[in-house]
Amino acid sequence: MQLYRTLIGVAATAVLVCSSSVLGASAAQADPVDDFYIPPAQLVDDPGAVLRTQPMSLFAALPGPDGGYPVQAQRVLYTSRTQDDTPVGVSGTFIETAVPWRGAGPRPTIVVAPGTVGQGDQCAPSRAFPTTINAVAQPLSISFNQELLSSTLWGSMGANVFVTDYIGLGTPGIHTYVNRVEQAHAVLDGARAANELAGDADAPVGIWGYSQGGGAAAAAAELASEYAPGLNIKGTWAGAPTADLLEVLKTVDGTLIGGVIGYALNGFVERDPSLLPLLDERLTDHGKAVLADLSTQCIGDTILKYPFLRTETLTSNGQSMLANLATIPQAGPILDAQRIGRSTPNAPVLITSGLNDDTVPYGQARQLAQDWCGRGASVEFRTNPLPPILQGAVIPNHFGPQLIDGYGGEAATFLMDRFADVPMATCSLD
Repeated sequence: MQLYRTLIGVAATAVLVCSSSVLGASAAQADPVDDFYIPPAQLVDDPGAVLRTQPMSLFAALPGPDGGYPVQAQRVLYTSRTQDDTPVGVSGTFIETAVPWRGAGPRPTIVVAPGTVGQGDQCAPSRAFPTTINAVAQPLSISFNQELLSSTLWGSMGANVFVTDYIGLGTPGIHTYVNRVEQAHAVLDGARAANELAGDADAPVGIWGYSQGGGAAAAAAELASEYAPGLNIKGTWAGAPTADLLEVLKTVDGTLIGGVIGYALNGFVERDPSLLPLLDERLTDHGKAVLADLSTQCIGDTILKYPFLRTETLTSNGQSMLANLATIPQAGPILDAQRIGRSTPNAPVLITSGLNDDTVPYGQARQLAQDWCGRGASVEFRTNPLPPILQGAVIPNHFGPQLIDGYGGEAATFLMDRFADVPMATCSLD
C-alpha cells in the first residue's frame, strides 16, 4: 500500500509541475491533428493490428530504470471496428517498461480507458502524453494528460501500459462519446495491439478506467468473450461506470461539465444521421451553435466556456434535452443500446462508486454490479462514502473517489490479486 501512495505522490508532483447550422459539422469535417493519425485508405481486416508507430519521449513521468529522463514510449495507430463492424483506425499510447514486474506471474498489460477528455481531435490523450499538456492556437484549446497517474503507477510496477484514444479522437470523424460498443472495441483492440508490440499475444491483461473510462472498461469486460475471446483478461476496474446513460444524462445536466451531453449527442448523430433533422427541430439557433462548438472542444475548454450548462437553454421548447429525446422515436433504442449489464464479463470485475457522486450516479453503478451478479459474474462492488461537498461542482464528489479508490491502492490491489490468481467471492456488494 505504501508503494502505491509513494508512486502517486511523485506522479501528482509531475502533474503540478507540467501543468504550472449542422450539428457537429465542424468536427466531422476537420482534418486530424497530423498525418500520423490518418489511417491507410484500405485497412486490414484484423482488429487490433498495428498500422504504424512513432517514437514518443515522455518528459512527464517517473524516471526510467536508469534513473533518467525522458521515458520512451510509442504513439500507435491500430485497427478496430465501429458499432456496425466497419474497420476503423484508432490511435493510442504504448509504454513498454523495462522495470521488473513486481507482481505474480508474467508481465501484464494494463489497458487504460481514459476519462472524459473532450471531442476535438486535439484532445486525444496521445497528444498530451509527452509533456502532459497539449495546447493549440486555432481554435484556442488546452488538453491535459489525465492518465499520467495511471500510466505512472502501472509502469512503475513493471506492467506494460496501453492508453487508447478511442474512436474519432485524433483520427478522422467525430469521437463517439460514451458509445458502449465502440469504446469496448477500442479498449480490447488496444490490448491486442499492445501485446503485439510487446511480442506476447498471451500476456495477462488488466483493464482500468474511471467515469467515461469506467463505462468503457465495463463495456469491454462484458463484450470480451464475444469480441476478443483470445485475450487473457485477468480482471477489470470500472470506477464510476456510465452504465445507464439515461440516469447519467439526467444527473450531469447543469453540473460543471454539463456540456458533455453535447458530446454524446454529436456522437449519436455521427452514427445515425437521421437524428439530425429531428434534433434540429428541437434546438434553437443558439443550441445548434453550442453543440457544433462542443464538437471541437476539450473538456477544459467546455468547462471554461459553458460551465454548469443546462440543456433547456438550448431547446426551442425550454425543456431539457432528455425530455426532448423522449419525443424522438429513434432516440430511445440508441440510448437503450448504451446500457451496460446485459452481457456477462468473462473475468472478475471491481466496481467502485461514490455514494454522493454528483456526475455519474451511485445507484446505476450499483445496479450494474447487481445485474452482473445475477448473470453469475465474479463481481466486487465497493462504496466510497465521501460526504457531499459542493454538489454539482464535480471535482470533490466525482473525482475525489477516483483518487481514493483508484490511486489509494484499492483498485491496484484488486488487479494485483487477479494476476496472482487469488480466489475471490463470486459476488460481493458492500
